[in-house]
Amino acid sequence: MGTALRTGFVTARGLAHTGGMKVYMVGGAVRDRLLGLPVQDRDWVVVGATPQEMVAAGYTPVGRDFPVFLHPQTQEEYALARTERKTGRGYHGFTFHAAPDVTLEQDLLRRDLTINAMAEDEEGRLIDPYGGLHDLQARVLRHVSPAFAEDPVRILRLARFAARFTDFSVAGETLMLMRRMVEHGEVDALVPERVWQELARGLMEPRPSRMFEVLRACGALARILPEVDRLWGVPQRADYHPEVDTGLHLMLVLDMAASLEAPLEVRFACLCHDLGKGTTPPDILPRHLGHEQRSVELLRGLCQRLRVPTECRELAEVVAREHGHVHRSGEFGPAAMVRLLERCDAFRRPQRFEQMLLACECDARGRLGLERQPYAPRPRLLAALRAAQGVCTALVAEEALARGLQGPRIAQAIHEARARAVAAALPGMPAP
Repeated sequence: MGTALRTGFVTARGLAHTGGMKVYMVGGAVRDRLLGLPVQDRDWVVVGATPQEMVAAGYTPVGRDFPVFLHPQTQEEYALARTERKTGRGYHGFTFHAAPDVTLEQDLLRRDLTINAMAEDEEGRLIDPYGGLHDLQARVLRHVSPAFAEDPVRILRLARFAARFTDFSVAGETLMLMRRMVEHGEVDALVPERVWQELARGLMEPRPSRMFEVLRACGALARILPEVDRLWGVPQRADYHPEVDTGLHLMLVLDMAASLEAPLEVRFACLCHDLGKGTTPPDILPRHLGHEQRSVELLRGLCQRLRVPTECRELAEVVAREHGHVHRSGEFGPAAMVRLLERCDAFRRPQRFEQMLLACECDARGRLGLERQPYAPRPRLLAALRAAQGVCTALVAEEALARGLQGPRIAQAIHEARARAVAAALPGMPAP
């Protein structure tokens, strides 16, 4: 065991001599150690102690809803063993009971999944009252007890774990329980901030498509992200999309973003880039004329509802609006290419423009059988931006003023100078 682990147990043993306290490492740290994965964060449960004893031993109280303390040396969190009781709907509808007589088994029983309901004592012995090790070996995500149904956040967490542990399946009885939770309206009580928190974490997992597959399988996706859920079953032109189904395409795009190690802003933009295809009038399918603007409108509503951070919303909007133009930019002349750069605010925000191009590459390569296809627009548009950035706009504006130009005509002169620079820099580009 690591130094932090030993330090925690040494301090705990000193208190145990006076109050009978026992400390256990629990949850994800135990799970990841058994899987042979790096242990990032350690969680601890304290059995047989009172808050007063914890403070007397030097721990700092930080918990608001239930007693949680920071270790005086490691600053890791130590929570008193507790039970919980459902008192209302949603994530906040609980009361907690923490007392010296609460056992470790009672504390573990309230946890979400069996693989997260294991503990380890100071000698490294595994305490596994609910079969977590068996499910870990069988690669199964299974709820610990019927109490799983009392907290709708657990649906999101399980879906996120499916995206992280890509070879795990969801136990049939757990999926049935999740469906009942959705039918009973528990998911409708989720607060936007928690939905976004779990969604963002799931998007950053190795295979984010699995999160959405699980949410869709239990019916939660239609309640949380109806704009995304309605994409399944929507056809696309097979000559552009061999996978045809828009929902399947979206899953390929998200997994491509993960394989390219894209940041959260890019992954969220990928999630939202084709929302408008879910509202395409049936009489024009499988074509999706005007879906870009419909995507922007749906995206704005989604972001407002989930209180999505500004940087994610802004990138997603420009990707939804412009990804079709980026894909076709190889057909553009220099003036049209500069107009695209201007619409994307590439001169003021070149880093965001690079993120937009990465999202567009994920979109282009997120197609069945085309995952390894090079994406030419990305290096071409970056080269165009570099060439246009080389234009000294102050000098162009000064020369325009000397010719008697004003206002919009100065802006046009700058645009033309950038177009000439792009034409000179890119091979095969016609003169503006």
